[in-house]
Amino acid sequence: MKISLSTRVFLIVSGLIGIAIGGALLFTPVEFQASSGISLADDVNLLSEIRAPGGALLAAGIIIVSGAFVQKITQTSILLSCLFYLSYGASRLVGVMVDGVPNNTVIAAMACEIIIGLISLFALLSFQRKQNRARELLTFNMKRKEQ
Repeated sequence: MKISLSTRVFLIVSGLIGIAIGGALLFTPVEFQASSGISLADDVNLLSEIRAPGGALLAAGIIIVSGAFVQKITQTSILLSCLFYLSYGASRLVGVMVDGVPNNTVIAAMACEIIIGLISLFALLSFQRKQNRARELLTFNMKRKEQ
């Protein structure tokens, strides 16, 4: 089954966002967080805690983008996008309920994560439907040839 243009574009955009944010958290966490009004100061432990998920997000972004070009991992890439963005958005939502409302930049990030995660979920369900139809058609054609 060929990767649709919309799926390809979505995976590239979703993955590049992950790469950009993950890279910023990994390599320039103080400056990146300061752009959201968050001060990390010189706490080495806190910086380590910020860099670690940055590296994970960077790696996930690379896998997500790769799914736009490597058909064997397309479904995995869509699933990873769905899990990563929805888990980030949902975790921030838990933070809002437990800790209170953060600044507007963090709220905007949460909204974007939930939106990208929901688009990923829609893309995953759509991709699976297309795969199921292709399998059914293949099975139907094989049965016709046997008769």
